[in-house]
Amino acid sequence: MVMEMVKEEVLIYWLLLVFTVLVGGLMVLVGLLKKANEWFYESKLGDKKFSLPPGDMGWPLIGNMLSFLKAFKSKDPNSFINGYVKRFGKIGIYKSFMFGNPTVLITVPELSKQVLTDSKRFKPGWPQSTYKLMGKKSFLAITDDEHKRLRKLTADPINGHEALSVYLEYIEEAVVSTLEKMPNMGEIEFLTEIRKLAFRIIMYIFVGEGGNAVMEDLEKEYTTLNYGLRAMAINLPGFAYYKALKARKRLDEIFQSVVNERRAKREKHGTPAKKDLMDNLLDIKDENGKNLDDEEIIDILIMYWNAGHESSAHVTMWATVYLQEHPYIFEKVKAEQEEIAKNRPSTQKGLILKEIKQAGYLSKVIDESLRFLNMSNMVFREAKEDVTINGYLIPKGWKVQVWMRSIHTDPEVYPDPKSFNPSRWDGYIPKAGTFIPFGLGSRFCPGYDLAKLEVFVFLHHFVLNYRLERLNPKCPILYLPHTRPRDNCLARISKSSTSM
Repeated sequence: MVMEMVKEEVLIYWLLLVFTVLVGGLMVLVGLLKKANEWFYESKLGDKKFSLPPGDMGWPLIGNMLSFLKAFKSKDPNSFINGYVKRFGKIGIYKSFMFGNPTVLITVPELSKQVLTDSKRFKPGWPQSTYKLMGKKSFLAITDDEHKRLRKLTADPINGHEALSVYLEYIEEAVVSTLEKMPNMGEIEFLTEIRKLAFRIIMYIFVGEGGNAVMEDLEKEYTTLNYGLRAMAINLPGFAYYKALKARKRLDEIFQSVVNERRAKREKHGTPAKKDLMDNLLDIKDENGKNLDDEEIIDILIMYWNAGHESSAHVTMWATVYLQEHPYIFEKVKAEQEEIAKNRPSTQKGLILKEIKQAGYLSKVIDESLRFLNMSNMVFREAKEDVTINGYLIPKGWKVQVWMRSIHTDPEVYPDPKSFNPSRWDGYIPKAGTFIPFGLGSRFCPGYDLAKLEVFVFLHHFVLNYRLERLNPKCPILYLPHTRPRDNCLARISKSSTSM
């Protein structure tokens, strides 16, 4: 019996030993794997690695993407950056591994300004998957010199005073007709209806009324493309990126047919007196008399279309929701817009740009919506050379992500950042790098004025004449690819008893 007890003790000892070795080995393996990215990428830097910012580079291949996705699928997307701040302090710069590349995260205004305004040392650094989806001749991918050339050539047709004045009339007609239908539609997905409106407006501005025949196909493909832009680049059936690549191919085919049809129409009938963006792009000539080629035209159209369609629709939806959630703000906006309408000459049919510039409080509501919503979470750059910022090294070829969300929700920049407060903009002129919903520097979004115009016109008519009742006000929020209610803001729209 004693021998049996000894054997049992020996067996237990060996089992514990094996278990300890396995657990210890597993812990060592996990530790090695968590350091693999750092060893691989930092070993190439030699002693310069000691100047890298603090942080961690996650697991091999996937880096920090799992923690990024976990945060953005939770109720607190800010927890991703907050994790870095908690571990390494609020220094505003951290090393990471994102979207398949060693990356430096920038999370404070002063450093964001340095990165976004320094085109000599930083260039666009979007993931390769984004370049494939948006096109190699889109503004995201081209060189600084080419970007300056195309931006200059396309600025007036998009944001020029004359162009905005022309667009304003159509935007207002589209908004009014859409709002008039909504009360009779019963329960609607408010975001879906606003997206349709934004798409209709962009369709008209870019390719005119004649493009309505392909509108449904375009909207479907754009939705698929947009989901793929913010997905992991897994080119396998069933994944968002795989579907997005197919959508991009289909968009190329649709736009090429539109370009061909427009060229043929112009050859037969000449250039029309009233031109849309397509006509302007076909007419553009650089200083050497060279026209844009078809690939440039299509990539520019797809880039502008995607930005104008998604951004304006989501901002419009959320701004409307925020106003309904804050009755005092709603009434203050309404009073301002009633004053504008009251002072309008009887000969004037609708809004004019001068009135929009005079509406200071509604403009603040839109800016606060942009800050509060954070339509874009980050913007991508890449170091052209070794760059030292705030005493830390950003190695040549490393990606840089400027986190707009972190800046816009920083209590040191915006006191009580979780409060929707348009009055915070009273007399406040944001310093460079503190308010960057459309970027900063030479790569500032070229469609900013047009997008803000669309949002303004909708809110002007909505506050004067309508009310929104959300059916699921506590509906969960999804943060990818854009911040939206899971039910796309299921609601009823009613006519206001005091409508004008």
